[in-house]
Amino acid sequence: MALIAVTGATGYIGGRLVPQLLLQGHRVRVLTRSAQKLRDVPWRDQVEILEGELSDPQTAKELCENAATVYFLVHSMASKGDFESLDEQCAAAVAEAAAEQGLERIVYLSGLHPEGELSAHLRSRVRVGELLEASGVPTLTLQAGLVIGSGSASFEMIRHLTDVLPVMPSPRWVMNMVQPIAVRDALHYLVEAAEVQLTKSLRCDIGGPQAHTYAHLMQTYAETAGLRIPRIVPLPVLTPRLAAQWVNLVTPIPRPLAIPLVESLQHDCVVEDRKIDELIARPPEGLTDYPTAVGLALDRISADRVETTWAAAHPVNVPSEPLPSDPDWSGRTVLVDERVKAVSASAASVFSVVEGIGGETGYFSLSRAWKLRGLADKLVGGVGLGRGRRSQRDLALGDAVDWWRVEKLEPGQLLRLRAEMKVPGQAWLEFLVEPNDDGARYTQRAIFFPSGLAGRLYWLALTPFHAVIFRNMASRITAAAESAS
Repeated sequence: MALIAVTGATGYIGGRLVPQLLLQGHRVRVLTRSAQKLRDVPWRDQVEILEGELSDPQTAKELCENAATVYFLVHSMASKGDFESLDEQCAAAVAEAAAEQGLERIVYLSGLHPEGELSAHLRSRVRVGELLEASGVPTLTLQAGLVIGSGSASFEMIRHLTDVLPVMPSPRWVMNMVQPIAVRDALHYLVEAAEVQLTKSLRCDIGGPQAHTYAHLMQTYAETAGLRIPRIVPLPVLTPRLAAQWVNLVTPIPRPLAIPLVESLQHDCVVEDRKIDELIARPPEGLTDYPTAVGLALDRISADRVETTWAAAHPVNVPSEPLPSDPDWSGRTVLVDERVKAVSASAASVFSVVEGIGGETGYFSLSRAWKLRGLADKLVGGVGLGRGRRSQRDLALGDAVDWWRVEKLEPGQLLRLRAEMKVPGQAWLEFLVEPNDDGARYTQRAIFFPSGLAGRLYWLALTPFHAVIFRNMASRITAAAESAS
């Protein structure tokens, strides 16, 4: 089989597409900024991994070398700065490399959009498609509606808005028409696109069988989930920016991502034609309707079988580098709360409890205080505690755990979480479990590199709470391990 190059393999769609391409017998090369991010994915050893920045022409050339198809699945809308410019740089680099290497096709996942004036997010999507088409390589642009699946940003926004609010004051655009597509159907079209024979570039809409108002999506979700159907009250005063702040506050979607998502809902975004049917047959079981897509997503969440999430692809407030080793702390201010306990339980039992921290389990201490701190983080534009976990049982490098991200994971021994909440400095929470003759030695460290006076005052103000929170956390984690043994 021909070689396929995939960008965005650590993202929500890319992380699900790669294993399906492998199941079809394709050879796959993926691009990532850090190969370490793919350490724990089950298909890592089945693909060729290339490290680098997609905006770098040399990296794009290496990605496309000897490939027949390249998938363009990246977008930079949650990044800081000018995401439109960055998207253009990436598209231009791929277009040049694809043309130089003589690829058979480019497959680009874009979004449904109306004609006329567009939001910055949709305008960037359109511009990327134009640059890829200008390469001269036949480009298939799949213009998708809202992707509905466990862990998708669109689904999580609908789910949390509906779960939280029985009466929902909303902007008038909740009455606009949108045409969602189940993630399984979007993946069907993407997988089949690798075999499509193109003589010229094509733009094709893909969506579910029906269009709905955004309000109807929320009400249908509530009905499918067995919740009270919310009352939607459209308000003319909610501008896109204000609505995005509202979404940021009551859902896990952070403000940098909420703003472009909300701005994209200002117009009807529906399938204009079904010419995709002439190119790619529909899934054998037909297109998935929206209530079924919601039910499938909820089943995945309930069964703890969520493959990828939007949160894994959108880290925020990230330090430029991971936690340096302890000897490198000399010469800089570092504030540490360390707890060490001897445990009669085995190291495996202790680490099993540690690995389940966060999400529905919480943090074993003062849950109300954690919730208040999460709310405070949301109010200043942070991620808060609402992101939860991809899986309640296990973790992988790069996973989001509420406002933390798994920075280092040595199964059975070490878990280090890097903070992505808004703090005047850089923070980590680290758990080390070491076996000994009597059971295990448990070491827990909260580490903070303060930024200026504000950082020092922040730590000082929280010291009394830390004394209770971290002491209780260590005691209850070890007690839980001992009671389970």
